[in-house]
Amino acid sequence: MSVSVTHVVEENDSSGKDRKVILEVKNLKVYYATPTGEVRAVDNVSFKVYQGEIVGLVGESGCGKTTTAMAILRLVQPPGRIVGGEILLDGINLATLQGPDLRAVRWDRLALIPQGAMNSLNPVMRISKQIADAIETHQGRMPSKELKERIISLLSTVGLPSRVYNMFPHELSGGMKQRACIAMAIALNPSLVIADEPTSALDVVVQRVVGETLLDVKDRLGVSMIIIGHDMGLMAQLVDRLAVMYAGRMVEISPVGTVFEEPLHPYTQLLIESIPSIKERKPLKLTEGITHDLRNPPPGCIFQLRCPHVHDKCLSVDPPLAEVRPNHHVACHLYYE
Repeated sequence: MSVSVTHVVEENDSSGKDRKVILEVKNLKVYYATPTGEVRAVDNVSFKVYQGEIVGLVGESGCGKTTTAMAILRLVQPPGRIVGGEILLDGINLATLQGPDLRAVRWDRLALIPQGAMNSLNPVMRISKQIADAIETHQGRMPSKELKERIISLLSTVGLPSRVYNMFPHELSGGMKQRACIAMAIALNPSLVIADEPTSALDVVVQRVVGETLLDVKDRLGVSMIIIGHDMGLMAQLVDRLAVMYAGRMVEISPVGTVFEEPLHPYTQLLIESIPSIKERKPLKLTEGITHDLRNPPPGCIFQLRCPHVHDKCLSVDPPLAEVRPNHHVACHLYYE
C-alpha cells in the first residue's frame, strides 16, 4: 500500500501521561449540493481520538454526527462530498486515499459497527462466512481449521457461543446480531472502530449487554472508538470524552464527567437538562426554536437563534472552539473575550 504517512503525534494529558493520537480530524467540511445551494452538513469540524479511549459524538438529529463518521470512513455518497480538511489515522491522511489504498485501510485500520445489524448482515450467508470474507480479503487464504478457531475466538470475545459460527442472521436475536457485527469490526484488530448508534434499535436490557461488550472489547484490545448517539444517559456510562455537535459544528469537547458536572455551552446544558430524572419530578427543559437553514448559516454564533444567553457579539463574531479550562474546549463567547 503506497500511502503518505505523517508524524504520529503524542501529547500530554492533565496527568502528564503521553497519549498517542490515533485519529486527528482537522477543519473537516462536508457539503451536499442542492438546486438551491450547498447544505453545510459538516462545517470546519476538528477533534482528536487518543489510543484506547472512547469518544462519544452527540447532538440532535441532523447535526452532522453520522456525516462526520461517514467522511472519516470515506463513505459519503453523492451529492455529498468532502470539500476540505484532513483526516489523519495513524498518520495516514484518509482524505487523499483512493482505490486499493483506501480499501486496504478499511477494516484493517478502520472499522464500522453499523446502526442496523439486520440490514448490514447478509441474510443468506452464515455468520462464519461473513467474518471469514473480511479476514481472507485482507490477509489471504488460511487453513480451514485455523480460520475456524480464529472466528470462534472472535465470537467468544463479544460474548457469543460457538454455535453462532454455523447460524444465519435470522436465527439470532437483535443483541446477538449486533455483537456479531462487533466481532466482524474487530476481526483484524483495527486502530479505530466507529459505532453508529449501536444500541438504538434495542431494548434497554440488550442495550446494556451491547454497551458492556463494547467496553470489554476496548479493555481487551486497547482499540479506540467513536460512538455516535443521542442518548446522553448511555453516553455517560460508555465514553471517556464527549464531543457535542450542533448544525454541523463542534461546540464542546470535554471529559464526560466534566460535561455532566459542569456543561459550558448553552446547547450542551439544554441537552443534559432534557434527560428525565428518576430522583425528582420536574418538567423537561425544551430547546425553543429550530435550527437555521444549513444552506445559509447566520453570521456569528450558529446557536444564536435558540440560545437563552445571546448578546450582541454573538450576532456578528463566530466563536472558535477553544480550550477555556484544562482539556475542556467550548465554542461560546461567554467564556472568553
